[in-house]
Amino acid sequence: MSHSTEQIRNIAIAGHGQTGKTTLFEHLLYAGGIIPRAETLESGKTTSDYSSEEIERKISIYAAMGHVERNGIKINILDTPGSSDFTGAVILSFRAAEFTLLTVDGKSGVQIETVKLWRNLDSSGKPRGVFITKLDNDQADFNKTLADIKEKFRIEPKAITIPMGNGGAFKGIIDVLHEKAYLLQGDALEKETAIPDEFKDAAASAREVLMEAAAEGDDSLMEKYLESGSLSPEEMKAGLITALAENKFVPAFAGAPLINCGIIPLLDFITDASPNPAAAKDAMQDNENRETAVSIDQEKPMSALVIRTNYDQFSGKLSWLKIITGKLTADSEAVNISENKKERIGKLFTCQGKKLEEVRELCAGDIGIITKSATLKTNDTLAVIDTGLTYTPLRLPEPVHSVAVNALAKKDEDKLGEFLVRAAEEDKTFRYHYNGETKETVISGMGELQINIILDKIKSNQKIDVETRVPKIAYRETITKKSGAEYTHKKQTGGHGQYGKVLLEIAPLPRGENYQFINAIFGGAIPKNYIPGVEKGVVEGMAHGTMASYPVVDVEVKVVDGKYHPVDSNELSFKLAARNAFREAMKQANPVLLEPIMNLTVFIEEKYLGDVMSDLSGKRGKILGQDSAGGIAEVRAEVPMAELLRYSIDLRSITSGTGSFNVAFSHYAPISGRIADEVIKARAEFKIQEADE
Repeated sequence: MSHSTEQIRNIAIAGHGQTGKTTLFEHLLYAGGIIPRAETLESGKTTSDYSSEEIERKISIYAAMGHVERNGIKINILDTPGSSDFTGAVILSFRAAEFTLLTVDGKSGVQIETVKLWRNLDSSGKPRGVFITKLDNDQADFNKTLADIKEKFRIEPKAITIPMGNGGAFKGIIDVLHEKAYLLQGDALEKETAIPDEFKDAAASAREVLMEAAAEGDDSLMEKYLESGSLSPEEMKAGLITALAENKFVPAFAGAPLINCGIIPLLDFITDASPNPAAAKDAMQDNENRETAVSIDQEKPMSALVIRTNYDQFSGKLSWLKIITGKLTADSEAVNISENKKERIGKLFTCQGKKLEEVRELCAGDIGIITKSATLKTNDTLAVIDTGLTYTPLRLPEPVHSVAVNALAKKDEDKLGEFLVRAAEEDKTFRYHYNGETKETVISGMGELQINIILDKIKSNQKIDVETRVPKIAYRETITKKSGAEYTHKKQTGGHGQYGKVLLEIAPLPRGENYQFINAIFGGAIPKNYIPGVEKGVVEGMAHGTMASYPVVDVEVKVVDGKYHPVDSNELSFKLAARNAFREAMKQANPVLLEPIMNLTVFIEEKYLGDVMSDLSGKRGKILGQDSAGGIAEVRAEVPMAELLRYSIDLRSITSGTGSFNVAFSHYAPISGRIADEVIKARAEFKIQEADE
């Protein structure tokens, strides 16, 4: 059965690790009648954690999807990982969903990954809600957790459901919106009943707050609410739909998913009030990255974004699509706009975890899968009409952890490369490239765990033994003062010889400006047709500096004089003369080494702040600032890349695995003294080894 855009809801479940995301997902499928019983993580049989590595580690590694139908509404549910190592899976789910439900442990409160995910949602303005889980825990407290959310995010969540009792006294929840109570029933689904007398005052108070939130969704409703002090159930629902779609309020839910509590009221709210795709927009861009908003509309010609690529041992390549406009039909043709190639669409599928379910068509707003696509890859745009626009690609964080790799057996190198390319296609936060400067194959990702899982998978599935090490740093060289030099290249071998004389002046440029070439020749000392040869020689000279043979940057080069021979001069002669003149000039210009400096942002519990600051100081870091809210601190610093190569491991050790960080390149900065001497020595040893090979 095909569902229209208005009949679809896309929900992403996200949050810090161990807050009950997969358990909630499993029990939503159970309550929706999709599975006969809800499995536990320990059983290794949950619908969403089905890969061998997830079952072995008992954590979510990939985003998984299932769907339920309720009152004619199809609800696509995306279960996402909680570890920062797999944040790419979370971000693709945010892109596919119109509503995100963040799980928060009723005992622990808001934790670091939830803070980061909230900020990501802020950047897109997407609607979100919070589900406070594990309220049957003896130390859980719904109101205390709501206060924690308010303090950390500076918003006041509005309770859609509230608990009846806390901890050991917990007996169920009240659906404030629909004015019902749900009692615990052991392993069975919660039982609907009237609100007990002892909780009627709390329910009435929560309903009043919810009514205010609904009134704020619409000016006419606000006017009526101010006049009469009340709204009808239909008016409340209409106001909440509008307010949530515009991200004007954050609904809060109470429950204990492991014991089937809070599930049915959540499904009812998603069905009745969460945004349908028609209320949302996506974005397309042209060749100059100028964006245009696109409504999710089933009446327009078909277009879709590839949000994920993965490989299944039985079905082969799976391309996950979010349909943005029109309808995608099985056994049809479309164009991969990103590659400008035709794409034959065979069968279409939705899924329940790893189980594919064939469908005939997918309407705008829906999420589905094409198997064995010839051309599609993540971030590609599929459409029936080529408008010259493509959907804006997923905005993913930069990798924070890198290792150099090689196969122990030389014969496995090509095979290793093939599977690293595939891994990078499946997870866009994982990068693989060959660094010609350091002669290393380097893989990068969001953390040690992500990289180890990929390498373990290659070892177990492909029987390739891989060696890893800390990657070499790509240093640079520059100059600190002006200088000049001349060089004459002369070679006589019988017949036409080689002759070119070049006089160069060089000067430092501001950091980051790289290179500037100026032709200051007057009077034809070097004919114009030989000047390109001079510049080529300078560029070749800059490729290998005089200190440690690293590339040279931030230098202005001016050719001021020279001499040519009417017979023996040619472009090659002037290229060789310029290259040597540049090297001689550089030796006299006080050259220095430059190292890459990174912008580092660390998220930690406040109790670790002193230890983290001390560690960064020992890493030659420069603290730029810090913020703290609700027990979580954010530290911003500039730190040399050389000090951060194992920072994911160091931070995990300092913070007992709770810390997290982002890193991005900032600039190059000079180094000298012992550190520079060690870099030069290591580079010399590398060059000797390279020559021997």
